[in-house]
Amino acid sequence: MFNSMLGKLTGNSKTPDQKAADFETGLAELKLKCQPVFEENPSEAHSEASLRRFLRGYTTADAAFVGITKYNKWRKEFQVDSLTSSDPDIISEMSKGVAHLLRTRDVKSRPVLYIIARKHVAADRDLDKLTKFTVYLLEQTFQRLDEQIIDNICIVFDMKQFSMANMDYQFVKKLIWLLGKYYPERLGICLVYNAPVMFQGCWAVIRPWLNEITASKVVFVSNETQICQYLNPDALPPSED
Repeated sequence: MFNSMLGKLTGNSKTPDQKAADFETGLAELKLKCQPVFEENPSEAHSEASLRRFLRGYTTADAAFVGITKYNKWRKEFQVDSLTSSDPDIISEMSKGVAHLLRTRDVKSRPVLYIIARKHVAADRDLDKLTKFTVYLLEQTFQRLDEQIIDNICIVFDMKQFSMANMDYQFVKKLIWLLGKYYPERLGICLVYNAPVMFQGCWAVIRPWLNEITASKVVFVSNETQICQYLNPDALPPSED
């Protein structure tokens, strides 16, 4: 009885079926809000899967609608659809070998974006160019999704030989912002692989920037046996000791 009363007081008394029904009601409301905008600008229309992601990420139909509106505006202003591998900034960033879109997928068929932290030097990067490259990579990764199977991705941060010269709080905050505002619910899991003890202090700074749902998707794995639970280690870029 106490748990029931506590649930009512905290708003957690709804059953899974009731929550699912509320979500569908919110989705119907979001569709109604979006309909005139999409009819006027068909190129800005979102699929139902996208509407569901924005609603899950933003919680309410009103907030999701605002998020979609800002996302559509951002895509135009940032010229996301015009980003290509021939862009000089993207070529420059790609040559550093920090990020790789793996050919193979994780155990849940998610495409894998693999980041080698030791190759990123925070003092030498241009945040605008790095952001452009990051958006390009994310877009390339999303294009590999088969949404009938799964609609989110796996990001791996390989922390082997990580040093504080590689720690880039400003960029990490930018990445969290991009994923949360413009690509809600696209992150399925984030594996932090081979993190040294010193990274515990960095994580203590980063963790408060994440909401509970996103934080629950961050998994620390310390060896090959553990990472085998998520992906095939033979598919990872070769180690450069």
